[in-house]
Amino acid sequence: MNAEAAKPASPAPVPPVTALGAVTPPAPRRKSRPRLDLRRLGRAALLGSGTRGRLPDAIGHVVEAHRAHHPDAPVDPLRRAYLLAESSHRGQMRKSGEPYITHPLAVTLILAELGAETTTLTASLLHDTVEDTDVTLDQVGAEFGEEVRYLVDGVTKLEKVDYGAAAEPETFRKMLVATGNDVRVMSIKLADRLHNMRTLGVMRQEKQERIAKVTRDVLIPLAERLGVQALKTELEDLVFAVLHPEDHRRTKELIAENAARADDPLAATADEVRAVLREADIPAEVLIRPRHHVSVHRVGRKRGRLDATDFGRLLVLVNEDADCYAVLGELHTCMTPVVSEFKDFIAVPKFNLYQSLHTAVARENGGQVVEVLIRTHQMHKVAEAGVVALGNPYTAPPEDQAGGDGERVDPTRPGWLSRLLDWQRAAPDPDTFWSTLREDLAQDREITVFRPDGGTLGLPDGATCVDAAYAQYGEDAHACIGARVNGRLATLSTVLRDGDTVQLLMGQDPASEPSREWLEHAHTPAARIAIQRWLTAHPGRGDTAEDDGSARPGTDEGLVVRRTEDTPGGGADAPAVLADLPDATVRLAGCCTPVPPDEITGFAVRGGVVTVHRAGCAVVARMKSGGRAEIGVRWGDTTGGRVTLLAESFVRPHLLADLTEAMALEGAEIVSATVEPPDRQRVRHTYTVRLPDATHLPALMRAMRNVAGVYDVSRAQPQAAGG
Repeated sequence: MNAEAAKPASPAPVPPVTALGAVTPPAPRRKSRPRLDLRRLGRAALLGSGTRGRLPDAIGHVVEAHRAHHPDAPVDPLRRAYLLAESSHRGQMRKSGEPYITHPLAVTLILAELGAETTTLTASLLHDTVEDTDVTLDQVGAEFGEEVRYLVDGVTKLEKVDYGAAAEPETFRKMLVATGNDVRVMSIKLADRLHNMRTLGVMRQEKQERIAKVTRDVLIPLAERLGVQALKTELEDLVFAVLHPEDHRRTKELIAENAARADDPLAATADEVRAVLREADIPAEVLIRPRHHVSVHRVGRKRGRLDATDFGRLLVLVNEDADCYAVLGELHTCMTPVVSEFKDFIAVPKFNLYQSLHTAVARENGGQVVEVLIRTHQMHKVAEAGVVALGNPYTAPPEDQAGGDGERVDPTRPGWLSRLLDWQRAAPDPDTFWSTLREDLAQDREITVFRPDGGTLGLPDGATCVDAAYAQYGEDAHACIGARVNGRLATLSTVLRDGDTVQLLMGQDPASEPSREWLEHAHTPAARIAIQRWLTAHPGRGDTAEDDGSARPGTDEGLVVRRTEDTPGGGADAPAVLADLPDATVRLAGCCTPVPPDEITGFAVRGGVVTVHRAGCAVVARMKSGGRAEIGVRWGDTTGGRVTLLAESFVRPHLLADLTEAMALEGAEIVSATVEPPDRQRVRHTYTVRLPDATHLPALMRAMRNVAGVYDVSRAQPQAAGG
């Protein structure tokens, strides 16, 4: 596009992207296609002479690449679109002196190599005409139909959006509105950026760096989420060369040195795999898939050194899903598997449609580890081209692709984009949307958690039970009061791990509402936006222990326990705390229920209140990282105090009676109690108790541990991140 077009480093044709995303060497330039040919074809477009009905030489490569994926595709729309684009752009030159038409041609060739359908390629040839020439959208619609008009309009609107690192949040929202419901608009934009990045070399260094940073921060994550790995990996390498030239140079040298090796362990292992699969009579293609520059650099930094097997992976392509598992079984039987490296993205696809089996085998000589990817040819096509390869959303789908209610399952609307469009509509303000989106784009890994009903939830790495609740229930998650993770009660702040099973506990009270503290535990835009939207609509509500010392269901204080008594620090039963802030009201935080002689610290919140936390409380670290200043606090009169204790025991008759009797003998008044259902002959009890003297807490805990069958008693507290 004009705003980002750069002079090509040389007038050589742009090399196409291969099926594996690599860049092939450019074909020798044919003498029959000099620059003059483009001008001749442009005149023909205007005068309507002998080229009518003929296929111009200039789009021969595009048509060839298109027919490789769509043998029966019509090519007349491409011919007419090229002629209109060439005649419209005639006289416009790139900075190198090349006719401007070389840019839309290159962009279209990239998309054709990825398998884009005819309508996308037609719009790609015309994508700059409305922005940079006298052609109007109405003319495009009249000549090529409403669908092409829609796509060209979307790309034109994207060109007007400044979505760089310094962009205002509202501009990115406009970008998504411009994209609408059709990711083909974004696909054309990504191919456009790839060609401009390929031809970036003649620009001033500062402009190269600016464009590279925007590409890194926004467009590469978008390519990842749309599953277009072929574009993503090349963009990463081009950005790497601009922003880290020395690292790029060194990585390039390492790759060249490895390629010059006399022995290639990857090739040897590929031969072994072929032999194993031939013996098992499994038809398969075994390829060596080189890592791109950024991938090699990351592996080197992670491991500290590079083995010869780190420069690539083996790719096994088969015909059917079942063959993938057959290959896996043979490799794990006949070779030495590295079990920790196994991942099944076929049974549980990634959020961007990616499917593959990942495994690794150890070589007998030297113990080098070789990574292996196993997928069908169709999975491979989708892995490389993502949504670009999935067809036309306006074409009636086969019966097996229709939704259960008869509605079409739109292949160009992956779940991530659907959520993205929902976020931009639901966010209460642009800043909330922008901040949550940037956090989401920064995530480079997704985990899968399981629901008790057998369903799954895809969440970003670091997601909590709060995120799971909103992913499963939407805004109904406001009523969530707790969760079980792998069968055990957990706070909503619990960080989930890949493979966890999560059961969300929903309250029956229609007045249930989210806690402001949940924002600290929410990592997904869906959760953050839903919570923020509710808080904005209900000012003054949703206050948590951090604000007023009270505890709420689902917060860090307790495990599904509703408090009905006075808040800690807010009644006469709390031990006195002195704060280094004149006239401040001091309240004990409900998240960690500090009592003497706990080491404590304080933070000022609104209304002249200082909340007091145990020094080891997880909230303390978050408040410090958020820039909150600590207030000095210390224990005064230790009379009174309330604390929540967790007792774990074996199941036996009369246990509850014996335990509560032991607590009463120590002077503890039980405020509330929860006993979980037994699990494998073990049971967990949660008690909130009031003590006549907070210093008696150690004696109370010892008395509880002395009860027959009780094997542990601890203070209930938020689980640490990662736990």
